[in-house]
Amino acid sequence: MRIELRVCRHCFEGEHENEHKTKITRDLVACAEIIEEHKHQLDLDDVHIRWVTEDDDDDGRPDAIPAVAATVQNEQIMVSDTQLITMGENGYMMVYPNPQDALKVLSGNIDELNKVTSGNVTPTLSPEGAEILTSGQTDVQERDDDDIDY
Repeated sequence: MRIELRVCRHCFEGEHENEHKTKITRDLVACAEIIEEHKHQLDLDDVHIRWVTEDDDDDGRPDAIPAVAATVQNEQIMVSDTQLITMGENGYMMVYPNPQDALKVLSGNIDELNKVTSGNVTPTLSPEGAEILTSGQTDVQERDDDDIDY
């Protein structure tokens, strides 16, 4: 199985002034980094973190897995700058454009990792990230200024 987390560097660094999204973005990256570090213990082929920017030379294309999720909002195609893509050995791809869903999938991998390692490798999540995982929250965030319009 392969995993690619595409994440907005500007959100991660807090440049969009959306504190909630910054915290969730940092939680996503923290989980993905731990999974990447221990991928061999989960029998993962590849874990890739793709930093998306608003620079002219970055069109947001995928790096490792050739899939992109899009939604239609106000009659425009919107591609989220933060999304998780997984691809199994059979070639099937799962795309999670909602950060809350992506966090749940990554935390599930962390749970599996904790079952096969001798220590606890769980990252410290923000209160917002912890709330998503404990409350079952799945609300789709409204379009942010950093989503990509096509």
